[in-house]
Formats: sequence, structure tokens, C-alpha cells
Amino acid sequence: MVDRHFSIATLADLYDHFSHWQVSPQDDFYLDLVMNARSVLDVGCGTGKIQRVARERGHTGRLMGLDPADAMLEVGRRDRDDIEWTLGDLVAGPYDGETEPLGEGAFDLVIMSGHAFQVFTTDEALRANLAAVRRVLSEDGRFVFETRNPAVRGWEAWSPERVRTVDGPGGLKATCVHQLREVEGDLVTFTSDYSVQGWAEPEVARSTLRFLDAERLNAFLAEAGLSVSAQYGYWDLTPLTPTSEEIITFACPT
Repeated sequence: MVDRHFSIATLADLYDHFSHWQVSPQDDFYLDLVMNARSVLDVGCGTGKIQRVARERGHTGRLMGLDPADAMLEVGRRDRDDIEWTLGDLVAGPYDGETEPLGEGAFDLVIMSGHAFQVFTTDEALRANLAAVRRVLSEDGRFVFETRNPAVRGWEAWSPERVRTVDGPGGLKATCVHQLREVEGDLVTFTSDYSVQGWAEPEVARSTLRFLDAERLNAFLAEAGLSVSAQYGYWDLTPLTPTSEEIITFACPT
């Protein structure tokens, strides 16, 4: 099931206001990779801002944005029609039954940005999606993604005291508040409350993410036929350490 803040049109329209271009160093990090790849699949692309900027900067190859939330894809479609916006997921493929399935070996770069990798909350889902990544990657392709390092316990900062306010659609003030709800093993559940000036009440979305450490993560990748070629702890390519915020992984077919 897709989280409400991705599937509701009013919340999808807010996404780029909270996650605008270069809000994080990850944007330039992934853009460099995309610009140097011939064919790119962005899994869980959301509004597709990385692909959109890549096309704007002159990328002439194949760019596909894959996401199970049509409301998010619609934001991307409104901006550019020269990207393959595909409603679907890695395992099921396109949902419309008409778009061509994701081809074997079709992409030389697969990315998952914005911690999209963490939505795979079960071993079964993770194995199925990693197998699909391996299938669509070319033999010299790369899979690049990031996941939060559980050792840092970043979820402890998700509290109502941390309110983020931005200029939303039409210049109206929009706020977002995250609140930790439950930690069970490597699963972290939280809610996100979104408010915009003029709304009678906030829109509330509930999410669960999985926090895997590098050892377990790498074991799943190896099982799927993907070999880790590099791992970093931050977007400046700082080496991965026990206190790194991120686990940024480059993997390739074995």
C-alpha cells in the first residue's frame, strides 16, 4: 500500500516544496550519476526531480521514472513529457497492462534516492525487488541507493518539536511535523502531519521504514547476485563508519 502523502494529490503537490532541488546534497550526487549514464531507471522516483533536472541539463538518453503513486508521477508529467513516467513497481512491472514490461538488462543505472530503499519492510519484498534490480541491470550496470544507518538512531529526532515550515503552493505557508510512533526490531513507524494555511485540519500519513545495517544489507545484495563495489557514509564520499548517517551503496551484477 502506498503511503497517503504520496497517493493524495494535495500532498503530492506539496512534495517538491518540502523536497525542492538541492534541499539535500544527494540531489547533485545522483544527478552526476544520471548524467553519465545512457539509460536510467529511477525506482520510487516520486515527482522525478532528478530525472527532470537531468533532462533540463541536456541528458539525451533514456530516462524512466517508476513509482506506485500516480499522484506523484502526475507532478512530474505536468513539468516534462520527455521522460517515461511509469506507474508500477519493480516486481509487478507497469500497472496499466499496456506499457512494455521492464526489459532484462535494459538499464545501465538503477537508482533509489530519498531513502526509497527503506520501504521494503520484509525479507520477501526485499529479495523480490533486489532480484528485479539484478534482472533489469545491464551486465556492466550499477545500482546506487542509500539507506539510513540504524546505529545513528536517526528516528529519535522525529518529534513534534521539530516543525518544518516552507512556502507551499500559491505562496501559502505549509508545515510538516514527524512523530515517532513505534520501533519494533529494525522497523520504525512514524506519522507525518501536513498543514497548509486555510486547511481545516492537517493531513496525516503513517509510514513504516526498515533500517538495515551494512552487514545484513550486503548479505541480501549478494544473495540477489549483486556485488558491493563501494559504500560511503555521506554524499561527499566519506568512508562508511559506525557513526555515519547514511549507508550509500554502489552495487553491480556478479
